[in-house]
Amino acid sequence: MKIESAGWNYVRGLEPLSLCDWPGKTTCVIFLGGCNLYCPTCHNFDMAWHMEKLPVLPRADIKSFLRNRAKWLDGVTITGGEPATVPNLGEILLEIRNVSKLPIKMDSNGMLPEILEDILQQGLVEKFAIDVKGPYEKYPALTGHGVTAETAQKNLERVFELAKANPDAFYFRLTKVPILTDDDVEIAKGYLPDGFDLTIQKYIPPRREHAHADNEAGRPVGNMVDEASCTGGI
Repeated sequence: MKIESAGWNYVRGLEPLSLCDWPGKTTCVIFLGGCNLYCPTCHNFDMAWHMEKLPVLPRADIKSFLRNRAKWLDGVTITGGEPATVPNLGEILLEIRNVSKLPIKMDSNGMLPEILEDILQQGLVEKFAIDVKGPYEKYPALTGHGVTAETAQKNLERVFELAKANPDAFYFRLTKVPILTDDDVEIAKGYLPDGFDLTIQKYIPPRREHAHADNEAGRPVGNMVDEASCTGGI
């Protein structure tokens, strides 16, 4: 396997059309496997932690799809999993841009701000949708102890600095899961830089039997998001 192609082995899902993932735009959605958090009620459980259960979508097929469908789309959404964990992510983004000639939006949990800064500086992504999961002190519970409160604060504060410097490139969202109180939501809103709003998304209980109702809801790969969530992406 060639090193420059390694990232394409993480492409494990494609939604041909979404009206919800990039507010105001019609996009396709490309799913990248793997994640650095362990959120208990993640809807994309296999995508995040067991991507080997899902087939690799061939690079040539993705590029062919983009060539054929680009004229009907306003952009491309990259989601996961957590896209920032994927090796050679920049290569994937550049090829998508070159083939489709479309702007790219990427979903992220914000825990790898150096990756976001790098691809932003390279001009590979026009918009980042960042999940602010709740107060920093609740991040261990919200992420399956994938990150400490201190680390979450450090990473998100760096993302907020990027957003202040590039206000058109970021928006922020929070899913109101059962563990979060109204006060928690207000605390999270207070983290954002001036001029930014926190989009509150409806919590949808996951369909996995072993899931715990104390974390963000997403959506199964290949399905459209719940209509009530359309203003905030996944």
